Amino acid sequence: MDDKKNNPVYSNQDSNKVNLSNEEWRKYLPSDVYQVAREKGTERPWSSPLENLKDKGTYYCAVCGNALFISDTKFESGCGWPSFYQPISKGSVIYAPDNSYGMNRTEVMCGRCKSHLGHVFEDGPPPTGLRYCINGVVLDFKKAQAAEKKYNEKKED
Repeated sequence: MDDKKNNPVYSNQDSNKVNLSNEEWRKYLPSDVYQVAREKGTERPWSSPLENLKDKGTYYCAVCGNALFISDTKFESGCGWPSFYQPISKGSVIYAPDNSYGMNRTEVMCGRCKSHLGHVFEDGPPPTGLRYCINGVVLDFKKAQAAEKKYNEKKED
């Protein structure tokens, strides 16, 4: 997302909480990211290029840059959205009950900026039994640099 340059709070290092109004967020975020992150929308299933991504690396919040998940915890759930069985740390995500649309679910939000990411369900694989079903549009992926370097070195041989 090139819009990160225009987003003054986007950082992969800063862990300070971010509290902007939706009016302010609207200035910094592309409309598709804003709709999911700030209006609790959902992208169409199987529409994210991250759904089938197998690269090693870290998934960050596309809104604020907070580290959320590592690729080692990603799995194929068949639900149509990138799925993980645990967040990168306890504080990287926060939870809220979501009883919208007549369903009883648990919403997952970014622990830094409180943007909507998706939902967590209790039908995931071991070791947690959880499935974090996350909208790809609110994720940024950065390839693991060590893995990429090793891959490039093998390629040169």
